[in-house]
Order: sequence, then structure tokens, then C-alpha cells
Amino acid sequence: MDILMVGGILMLLMIVLLSGGVWIAMTLAICGWVGQAFFTNTQPGKNLFSAFWESNASWELAALPLFIWMGEILFRTKLSEEMFEGLRPWLNRVPGRLMHTTILGCGIFGSVSGSSAATCATISKVALPELLKRGYDERLALGSLATAGTLGILIPPSITMVVYAVAADASIIRIFLAGFLPGLLLMLLFSGYIGWWSLRNPDKVPPADAPTTFRQKIRQSGNLIPVAVLIVFIVWVLVAGYATATECAAYGVAGSLGLALWSRSLTWKNFTEGLMSTTRTSCMIMFILAGAAFLTKTMAFTGIPRELAEWVNAMNLSPFALIGVLTIVYLVLGTALDGISMIVLTSAVVLPMIQKAGFDLIWFGIFIVLLVEIAEVTPPVGFNLFVLQNMTGKDSNTIARAAIPFFLCLVVCIAIITVFPQIVTVLPDLVMGKDGG
Repeated sequence: MDILMVGGILMLLMIVLLSGGVWIAMTLAICGWVGQAFFTNTQPGKNLFSAFWESNASWELAALPLFIWMGEILFRTKLSEEMFEGLRPWLNRVPGRLMHTTILGCGIFGSVSGSSAATCATISKVALPELLKRGYDERLALGSLATAGTLGILIPPSITMVVYAVAADASIIRIFLAGFLPGLLLMLLFSGYIGWWSLRNPDKVPPADAPTTFRQKIRQSGNLIPVAVLIVFIVWVLVAGYATATECAAYGVAGSLGLALWSRSLTWKNFTEGLMSTTRTSCMIMFILAGAAFLTKTMAFTGIPRELAEWVNAMNLSPFALIGVLTIVYLVLGTALDGISMIVLTSAVVLPMIQKAGFDLIWFGIFIVLLVEIAEVTPPVGFNLFVLQNMTGKDSNTIARAAIPFFLCLVVCIAIITVFPQIVTVLPDLVMGKDGG
């Protein structure tokens, strides 16, 4: 049977199962099982157990539940409320006001966690209840959190970037440096849309507070200082090389518990509730990761990603036409694969094509990371959609529709760095030189 037809059958099965209310992780695992049992000569049972073990037996993944627990502590004590109160006077006159905290929070936290799922889950736990309590639009909040959570894989350090650097035999430091300006550009695009939407819909934004003096703003920001110091400390020990992302997550939990004790808002009840909620959320994410890993094995055995890449190569396209077609191919793959798998399964064919077309491999690394970000919010396997679905109870399609404007911001960002590739390459060239390793 034609490989692309196999891909279509598996995609149709996935849509049917998800529409029927089957658990997300189970849907991914069932599609993987069907693909291996009927379209390959492998042993699906053996591969199922190995995929589940390999996807979760990871030291780096230990950071995920720790960062989620940190968010739970901030959420269940009064620390998150104090943080928003501290930001409130500074954003009072900005269109969209506190809604920008979703973008700012995801950008800062993404630089610490390196994980899209951890960023989305943690910032959502802290920001969403506070925004809804203050009367902000739920649809806009969900859309911004789903897409801004993907900043965790664009703003260094990022596991996805490391995987690409290894696959492309490129400098990890250069690819890290290349991510900063596109990350800032994307944050500006997201915040710009929030400001524009707020000006167009003033009735859906809480009214501004009375103007305050600079001294009053500083006084009110005293509520922001404890959490801000904790975040700055976590970022500093990571950037300085004193701790790994997992160790930073442990520092974040210890610091959050310490601040909660100091503010006398930590009780045995909210401690145990936060721990149980962390366990549920972490298990949900890891179960989905395991199902996705098994489906990825199926994709590798059937050869669907490689077949797509070779099909593109046979078209002999011009450089920019090649980029356009690869964008479509990666968007299609993103509906069924996680970002790391997309890179690993296609790099052997795609990277020589990119070099032959004259594109810089560092630039292409950021380009493909942005496509991976789009995959995180693309149904039916948009991982951030699943995270928010399980945290809010909203249907993933509802969240996907809310994310469409921010999805378009991602597309605009890709178009901008394609037309102006210097946005990606200027910082690595400035710091390390054009020929730096």
C-alpha cells in the first residue's frame, strides 16, 4: 500500500477516536498499534513498552513536574495574586493591560524551563484564574496561553534546539543565540495583537484604574519583588551554568515554598491540594508523551516522514518555493508528530536540500523551531491544546479556535525571518563572529 495512503488512514482513525471522546494518550497509542500491526513487520507490543519507558525515563523530564508544582504553589497561595497586583499599575495604561502578563510570563519562564508543556501548564495555572477573576476575556486568555507557551522551545535553552544542532552538526551555542531576537519578535507580535484586540473590543477589557504616581507604582510593586527575585535567581543560575534546568526547577519549588511560608499563606491543605494537582497534571502530560512516542515509532517504521521529504526533493524547486513546500510538509507532520521527532525523522533528507539551496543551517534551525511551535497548537495532536484542555475542561477544538489569531502571528514571524534572515543570524555573528564555532 502507498505510504502516504497509510498516513491518511492513520490520520482518519485518529480524528474518529478523538471525536468519539477516547483519551488523547490512548488515541495516539491505538493509532501507533494499528500502524505497526497492519502496515509494518514489527512487533507492536514490544515497541509499545519500549516507547512508554524511553519517553518517561528521562532526567530532563524530571523538570516538568517540578515546574508544574512551582506553579501550583504560586497559584494556591497568595503569591500569584500579589504578583499580578504588583504588575497592575505598570500595565494600567497599556491596551490589554494584565493580559500581556501571559506573554511576558511565558517568555521569562520559557527561558528557564526549555519546555513548551511546562511553560504552558505553569503560566496557565498562575495567570488564567487571576485574569478571569478580574474580568478579562476567556477566549483571548486561552488563545494567548496556548501559543505563548510555545516560547519555551524558542527562547534558549531548548531541548528542541539541541536536537536540531546535533542533527545538523551545528554549534549549539550559535543556535541558542539565534533564538533570542526571533523570540522577542514573536512576543512583540503576540502583545501587539492583544493591544489591537483590546482597542477594538473595549467592552471586553476591565476598565483602567485611576492614574498613579511613580512613587505609588513602586510601593505597589513591593508585592512583585519576592516572586521576581525568585525568577531572576532561577534564570541566573541557569545562564551562569551553575545548575541544569531540572536543578533550577527544584530551586523554584524550594523558593516558592519558602516564600509561601514567609508570607504565611502556606497551609497543609493547599500544600496537599497542590501536590495532588501536580501529580494529576504531570501524569496526564507524561501519558500523552508516551502515546506520542509510540506513534512516532510507527511513523519511523512506515517511513512516512522520509517519503514526504524525498517527494519534496524530487520536485527540484527554487529556494523560496522549497521553503514554502517544506512549511506545508512540516505543518502536516505536526498534526501527528512531536517537534523533536519531526526533526530527527526528516533531517537526513531535508538538511542536504537546504544546504544545496544556499540557506544558512542556523537560520533554518530557528525556522524549523517556529514550525514546531505551530505544531504545538495544531489539531489533532497539538500538545499545548491537550495541556489546556485537561487544565480547563475546555474542548481542544475550542482552544484551537481561540489560538487562531496567535497562530497567524507565528506565520507572520516565519515570513519576517524568511525575508529578513539577519534577525536570526546577527546575534550569533556579533558574539561569535561569522566563522565562530
